[in-house]
Amino acid sequence: MDTATDYSPGTGSVGIVRPNVAHFDEPLRLKCGAVLDDYQLAYETYGTLDRDRSNAVLACHALNASHHVAGSYADDPKNVGWWDNMIGPGKPVDTNRFFVVGVNNVGGCHGSTGPCSIDRHTGKPWGSRFPVVTVEDWVAAQARLAERLGIERFAAVIGGSLGAMQSLQWTVSYPDKLRHAIVIACAPNLSAQNIAFNEVARQAIITDPDFHGGDYYEHSVKPQRGLRVARMVGHITYLSDDEMAAKFGRQLKNGKIGYGFDTDFQIESYLRYQADKFSEYFDANTYLRITKALDYFDPAFEHGGSLTRALAAARASFLVVSFTTDWRFSPERSREIVKALLDNRCDVTYAEIDAPHGHDAFLLDDRRYHSLVRSYFDRIALETRA
Repeated sequence: MDTATDYSPGTGSVGIVRPNVAHFDEPLRLKCGAVLDDYQLAYETYGTLDRDRSNAVLACHALNASHHVAGSYADDPKNVGWWDNMIGPGKPVDTNRFFVVGVNNVGGCHGSTGPCSIDRHTGKPWGSRFPVVTVEDWVAAQARLAERLGIERFAAVIGGSLGAMQSLQWTVSYPDKLRHAIVIACAPNLSAQNIAFNEVARQAIITDPDFHGGDYYEHSVKPQRGLRVARMVGHITYLSDDEMAAKFGRQLKNGKIGYGFDTDFQIESYLRYQADKFSEYFDANTYLRITKALDYFDPAFEHGGSLTRALAAARASFLVVSFTTDWRFSPERSREIVKALLDNRCDVTYAEIDAPHGHDAFLLDDRRYHSLVRSYFDRIALETRA
C-alpha cells in the first residue's frame, strides 16, 4: 500500500547515501507473457556485507516508496529514506550488523525500468506499451540483483504491506534463498473492497483528459488531477478513524465555515496538500501497474484456493506482524497466513500490535513494534554468527 506519512531524519541514520543502477541484458519473462529484453534496477545498500555473505537483508518497498530505504542524499538532505526509523546503525535492523539492500521494482518511476523509461527500440518512453507487472516478477528481478551482488542467500527479506507480499512471495519462489521472512501488515490477497479502492484510483487517472491513453509524455503533460484524486483515496484508507480524529477532528482551517467548495476543514487541506506533492513526483502509469500488482497477488489462486498448499514450499522462519486498527489489511488476514504456515509446520512468530495508527503503523515509531523487530533481528544476528 501507499503511505500517508511524512519522514524526517532520525538519530543513528546511515547518513549520506548514493543510489546505484544495475543493468541486465538477460531477458526477463513476465507473468503476463511479455518479455523485457533488457532492463535496469535502481538500488541502494547500507552496511557491510560479511566475508561469508551471510548477513544480507532485502527490504522490499510498498506502493509509493522506492530503493531509497534509509539515509539521505548529499544534494537533497530532506529526502530521507522511507524506513529510516527502522534501518540504520543501532536501529531495529542494525546496519552495524546487517547489509541491507533496497530495490526500486521493475515498472517503477525512481530509476528502474518502467513506463517513463525510454524504450531503446523506439527511442520514446514506454508509456502505454509497458506491460503489467506482478509481485512474482519483482521477486524474480530482485533475485537476479542478489546474484549480481554475490548474495546466495538472504539472512532475511522484510517488508510491510505490498513489501510484505514480496517477502511472502520470496518464500514460495526461492525457498532456499532466504532464512527468515518478516511479513508486516500483510494479506494473502486483496479483498473485494481493497480491489474496489484501487479501481476508483485507477479510473481517476485513466479518465483524466491529460492521460492520453497512457502516452501523456509525448504531449508534455501529466494526468495530475487524476493522480491527485487517487492519492486522496489512498490517504483516507491508510489511517484509522481514531487517528484521523486525533490529528484533525473537525478543525476548521480558517476558524469559520466558508459556505463554499474550498477547504473548510483541516483534513481537506491536508489531503489536498499531500495530493499536490505526490502528483509532482510520482508517475501515473506506475501507479496503475503497482495497484494491479496488488490486485493480482494471490499465491493460493494456482493451488485451488488453498493458502496452505501455496506455502508448502516455504523453508524460512517467519515473523508476522499485524496492527489492530489496520482495516485495510486487518489482523484477521495476517492470521490466515499464520494458520497456513502452521499447517505446514513452519517456524512462526506472530504479534498483533495494539496501535491506533491504522495501516500506516508499519512505518511509524511504535516502541513495542520496533522492540519486537529488534529482538527478532537479534536472533538472526546470533544465527549468522553461529
